[in-house]
Amino acid sequence: MVAKNPQNKPPGKKSSRKISPTKIIDDVFTDAIEMIKPRFEVDQEAYLERLWEANPDIYNIFRSAKDLEAARERVYTYLEKAEREIFRIENDFHILEKATVRECIRVFKSIIGQVNEYRTEFSALECLWKLANGRKKELKYDVSAGFLIEFINLFRGVAGKSNIYFESREVKKGIPDFLRLEGREASEKRTEILDEIGGTVQMYFKKYPSGLDEDVISWRKDNKTRILKYFNAEESDWDDYQWHLKNVIRDAKPLLDLIELTLEQKNAIRKAVKNRIPFGITPYYLSLMDKNLSIGYDHAVRGQVIPPPEYVDMMVDFRKERDMIFDFMGEHDTSPIDLVTRRYPGIAILKPFNTCSQICVYCQRNWEIDEVLDPKALPSRKKLDEALDWFDDHKSIGDILITGGDPGIMKNSQIEYIFKELSKKSHIYRIRLGSRTPVVLPMRWNDDLIRTLSGFVEPGQREVAIVTHFEHPYEITPESMDAVQKIRRAGMSVYNQEVFTIDNSRRFETAKMRRDLRSIGVDPYYTFNMKGKEETRRYMVPIARILQERKEEARLLPGLDRTDEPVFNVPKLGKNHLRSWQDHRVVMILPNGSRVYEFHPWEKNIKPVPPYNYVDVPIYDYLEELAARGESIRDYHTIWFYY
Repeated sequence: MVAKNPQNKPPGKKSSRKISPTKIIDDVFTDAIEMIKPRFEVDQEAYLERLWEANPDIYNIFRSAKDLEAARERVYTYLEKAEREIFRIENDFHILEKATVRECIRVFKSIIGQVNEYRTEFSALECLWKLANGRKKELKYDVSAGFLIEFINLFRGVAGKSNIYFESREVKKGIPDFLRLEGREASEKRTEILDEIGGTVQMYFKKYPSGLDEDVISWRKDNKTRILKYFNAEESDWDDYQWHLKNVIRDAKPLLDLIELTLEQKNAIRKAVKNRIPFGITPYYLSLMDKNLSIGYDHAVRGQVIPPPEYVDMMVDFRKERDMIFDFMGEHDTSPIDLVTRRYPGIAILKPFNTCSQICVYCQRNWEIDEVLDPKALPSRKKLDEALDWFDDHKSIGDILITGGDPGIMKNSQIEYIFKELSKKSHIYRIRLGSRTPVVLPMRWNDDLIRTLSGFVEPGQREVAIVTHFEHPYEITPESMDAVQKIRRAGMSVYNQEVFTIDNSRRFETAKMRRDLRSIGVDPYYTFNMKGKEETRRYMVPIARILQERKEEARLLPGLDRTDEPVFNVPKLGKNHLRSWQDHRVVMILPNGSRVYEFHPWEKNIKPVPPYNYVDVPIYDYLEELAARGESIRDYHTIWFYY
């Protein structure tokens, strides 16, 4: 399905568990693409009827074309005519609908391009042409509802019938009332509209309480009391981060005794522990989980650390090969020396500590970490010094991110040594510490650690910044707020990197977190599209959704609340800014409804580095999961038009 997919196999056959080698095709590097059958049987004829109704002109083109190439040429002619049509003065479409038409035409032209069929080894055009002519039995792959709905919306979009800007009637050319008026009357009319939009935002925000809400604080005091009693600990132990590290939960029993779990969660934890799959939860983070499943606010907290069964299965099956199979970002090929990763001219990553206080299931580096609090996580002083000395020969690097693992749980003396060595290098103007401890172990940020790090802050010379990883408003607590405020008072900034997953991607869920983060002194920094790692497929969200979230939800927040940038990490190369439409494009839609994206590298217009083809998760599957979680799919109806 995605890069380095260990389940890449022909339809209907069991996986051979062989990894398909990366293949170079023309100017694109890509991985083999899996065609899969739909998860559920659907009434395909009903979907096909809707498809041809969506754009009868295209249907007639397919029906009248004697062969595939004739169909291709006629579709191109139709699209070029449709594009010219929207520039006519007599055209009655709203100008914003015209923008959607142009975007859909651009996408459709890309999908039917022969070069994209060659690169992806599939032709959506051929599939549609055969379906229109009753030749379904000739198809190599079954097409899913997701595939058909993609084209239903694309056909509608090309025809100017996207249904984005109207509910009961189409929006034609014209000027809204508040722009027709002047003065106070105009502003009052505009205020009515803005109040309506603002009220909608507040309505959604109420769905997502933070850990600063009084009721949540009260529940968690009870959780804390139960956990301390369970471990025979005193109240004072709770504020000691070393107590939490000594009592990290590494097996299922404490969870079974302290919180309600689903049968699937119980079985997955037991299998993970039995097979020594990295697993661990701090007592503090356990206190953020709802005792009873019926409360239901802690889905993102549980999703961070309780592995789904398919993740455990793949980690077990590929234990010996995991360092290559699960290395989505290709760090093996971007590490010029042990402990260092480099993808950009002015920035590098230093990884001096290869474990964490607890294990995030979808960690980018799950292939590196052997166990929670691994005693072998620290490299030798010789290897660390070699990595530090390497920076002396690469003076274009001025920004160092110290990460891992989680270097925040190293001893203060070990952290101080690294900072001291880096601060001796005059070309390094910023040192960042990447740590999830403000979220999962906030008591780690005691006076000693703050004093250690703040000693390296030199305004105008050297910045020290903390980069952390909140995933949901429910993780924002009085304890994490206190830790952040200590850091800020010491002259250091705090930034957040969010991973956009199924657990924080509902309407305004991430927007609410942005506002709550700002309230405690954290600046939203990056929102990462979920890595295309097959073992964590359950967490993945279509790229269309992160684009929709940015436009329709984040855009409604004040600028200081939406300082994060949505990005896709291109393997081996680095970040592609998803708002930059000129740096990515849809090149195909596969039978299972997956979009194939061509991502251009950040080096574009600087160096000739080839693009990367990525297979996304189907929008249909994502919406199906949201519906199962009680969401109204109508709320997401514009998602299909984000490319």
